[in-house]
Amino acid sequence: MASSITSLLAPSLSHTVSQKPTATAASGSRVAHQGGILEGSNPSKYDPKNPIIIFIIQAGIIIIFCRILHFPLSKIRQPRVIAEIIGGILLGPSVFGRIPGFTNAIFPTASIPALSLAANLGLVLFLFLVGLEVDMRLLVSNWRIALSVGAAGMALPFGLGCAIAYGLYHQFRTESGLVPISFGTYMLFVGVAMAITAFPVLCRILTELQLLQDRVGVVVLSAGVGNDVIGWILLALCVALVNAGSGISALYVLLTSVAYVLFLVYAIRPLFLWILRKTGSIQNGPSQPIVGLTVLMILASAFFTGIIGVHPIFGAFLVGLICPHDGGFAIKLTEKIEDLVTVFFLPLYFALSGLSTNIGLLDSGITWAYVIGVIAVAFVGKFVGGTIAARLCKMVWRESFTVGVMMSCKGLVELIVLVSRPAVEYSFGASADNTKNIGLQARILSQRTFTIFVVMALVTTFATTPLTIALYPPWYRKKMAAWRRGDIDWDGNDLSQDSASMDAHTIGAKESYASEIRRLLVYLRLESLPSLFAFVSLFSDDRPGRLRSRVHPSRITAKADDRPQGKRGDSQEGPLQIHGLRMLQLTERLSSVMKDSEIGDVSTKDPVVNSFHSFGQLKNLAVSGDVEIVPEGCYVDELNRAAVAQGSDMVLLPWSENGSLSETENTTVEDSKQHVFEEGAQSQFIASFLTKSPCQTAIFINNGFGSLAARQPGNLTRRKSKISLGSSHGLPSAAVIDRHHHVFFPFYGGPDDRAAMRLVLRLARNPDVTATILFVNMLDPWLKRGSSGEATPNDPSDPSSPSITSVDITEAQITFFKQEKAFWLECQYALPVELASRVLFDTMLSQQPLQDTLARAQAEVASSAAVHSAGDLIVLGRGSGSVCGFRPEMLGLLRQARRSKHAGSQCLGEAAQMFIGMEVEASLLIVRAGRHGNGGGDSDGREHV
Repeated sequence: MASSITSLLAPSLSHTVSQKPTATAASGSRVAHQGGILEGSNPSKYDPKNPIIIFIIQAGIIIIFCRILHFPLSKIRQPRVIAEIIGGILLGPSVFGRIPGFTNAIFPTASIPALSLAANLGLVLFLFLVGLEVDMRLLVSNWRIALSVGAAGMALPFGLGCAIAYGLYHQFRTESGLVPISFGTYMLFVGVAMAITAFPVLCRILTELQLLQDRVGVVVLSAGVGNDVIGWILLALCVALVNAGSGISALYVLLTSVAYVLFLVYAIRPLFLWILRKTGSIQNGPSQPIVGLTVLMILASAFFTGIIGVHPIFGAFLVGLICPHDGGFAIKLTEKIEDLVTVFFLPLYFALSGLSTNIGLLDSGITWAYVIGVIAVAFVGKFVGGTIAARLCKMVWRESFTVGVMMSCKGLVELIVLVSRPAVEYSFGASADNTKNIGLQARILSQRTFTIFVVMALVTTFATTPLTIALYPPWYRKKMAAWRRGDIDWDGNDLSQDSASMDAHTIGAKESYASEIRRLLVYLRLESLPSLFAFVSLFSDDRPGRLRSRVHPSRITAKADDRPQGKRGDSQEGPLQIHGLRMLQLTERLSSVMKDSEIGDVSTKDPVVNSFHSFGQLKNLAVSGDVEIVPEGCYVDELNRAAVAQGSDMVLLPWSENGSLSETENTTVEDSKQHVFEEGAQSQFIASFLTKSPCQTAIFINNGFGSLAARQPGNLTRRKSKISLGSSHGLPSAAVIDRHHHVFFPFYGGPDDRAAMRLVLRLARNPDVTATILFVNMLDPWLKRGSSGEATPNDPSDPSSPSITSVDITEAQITFFKQEKAFWLECQYALPVELASRVLFDTMLSQQPLQDTLARAQAEVASSAAVHSAGDLIVLGRGSGSVCGFRPEMLGLLRQARRSKHAGSQCLGEAAQMFIGMEVEASLLIVRAGRHGNGGGDSDGREHV
């Protein structure tokens, strides 16, 4: 029995035992190691089941490397594409590829499809942004000059490109790996590559050089729009011819493309506009569903143009063209997409283009001859064609040369034309079966020819900025603007100030208004608007007696001739004209460039400028406003340009309430107030402007001037039901009953104090302003102590006696202070009768001027606070401390009070630095006289005594 059972079980047991090792081995092959590098695995080894690891390594290396290269190149104003292409060349077979094992470890052949897929997806999105950046309204409004410059700028380089294509075709078409192609198609492709202009890079260069609002910039931008659209149409035709198997197939592709364009324009665009208006996206910006709809349209259009035989990038470009620019929709949509595309996707694509470039293939004389020939054809064709067309459009020769240089820019678009396929197929030896894709994936160019064109694109793009600066420098732009206005003749002689044509009455009138502020330029900042509005309102003279009762037009019985005549804006009687300038920082974002190119729409719809216009109407002031988008380093130059263009007598600069030049809508926390006056971009900006400004300057430092009090945090309060946190955030603020402002001005002497005196008297015309003008008499105590022979302590290290006076008084100092006292007395005697009740002239004898002035200012502020005024203002001349030698006393006072001297406030002068350090509860206005008037003085606004 037992033997029979054993005989039955033996076969099954032996079968089970024999199968167990096999099952274990199979299970071991199915389960991968999960420990990663902890189990000794190599993360750089490509795993087709987990390609994300090697992709992260590749993307990280490319982005970091390109950013590092862009930093030095940005100092010479080169666009980022230069760094991305050079980075790809260095990472490719030209440099790093020669390191043994580098290419196989970082860019293995099997991993390239995943990297190329991400790069090409980014290219599709970028071409959508390019189409979105093209504003067809600019082409329509300047169609004549755009057509002439654009046509000549394409025809000549296209013809020269066709000529050199003959030599390239016969010299390099015999290289291995190229598909058979007719010379006509090859010639068309090379001609388009020579004729097209890099519109995105061109916009960036125009914006950085501040040429978008110049005549040259308008011409180049208008011609670039037409060049861009026509170039992409020709490129689509070229791709259709390459992909088509026969002529009839190419015709079908072309007709289908035309029908699709008409379908987008007349069917999709109206429907898209209806959806945008229905959802309010044009006025309020695209919402998340609208962004999702737009992305679906991009992908669908790219899919369709891809399957009909045209590259997917054309479909994305067309969707960008049909998007509206009304209400800033295109700009707002660009802001939603651009960062990921330009920061992540584009470096991958153009670095892959660089990986296809092998400088080592330029190894023969004939090859270098073609390199030089291609560069010469690309530059000379564009330069000559654009120059001649611009000259025929009545532009001067130097402007025409600049137009020709800028039209020769290639950059991004040139490489997209050349590399509309996986870029590394040449470098890493992919098989021919993997290259049977659409467009230029059919191997039109060999790697050697491709390298020639990449070098050409780099050279022409790199040379655009320095050549433009050399041909059209800022001083020449100013000369051309003045010449076209008729202010100067061609030789630079002044025509507007011709003394021979001015009679005695005109000269006398000009001198009488020399010290009067008739044109004021205000730098508008978002966070400073409340205090700026409160201060600027002091220039209005809105007495109740000036208001007239109005009568309905239907009830006016007077004759038409008896009715008051006037135009809009004639209601103001005063001569003061106020111009507001808001400056937005130009960044590397496409949306920033688009804002600058559409600056007219931005200025009319900017909320800050519109608020300034409304404020001027309410206060009966003649105001105007503009928005300029410039790099942060050009803020000073832009302000100076605006001051000269507006003929401003004074520039009003608010000190940033967050301590930086960038605007912010968020209020700063309390503990950040100590950082407002630290050394930084704000203080450097103020110091640089004070050095270069040709007119008077006033720096306004707000400290509760006309603004609401800071909200206190809520306290726990007992309620009927529970303890809740009380809040007054939703309660309306009480109306300001007393709009009174008190101005305190210590007059020490000097050109800056004289300019400040005139400004204080101008502010005092407002019935809501009272002023104390204190003459700090330091001369009489000096003379008294000098006649008695007593010495005065002069040890700035002793905080107990911070006096700076000395018995050593020079004749120049005596003369200076006597002149300043005479000026003060003259202003006192000439005070109008209507101001006598609101303006107090007082004198203070002082041996310690800063200490005594500080005590008087604190007393004035305390008395004004007792009557709940709308904010006090202390006016100071910037150069007072330099004239009177206040620095030792200022340092002694700050040390005595254990206060910081705030290094960032040194540009404001010693007196202002003391008031800031002592934290006086009042706003400050620091005045600097102009270089050539309103008190005289040297270029620093100070006078040597």
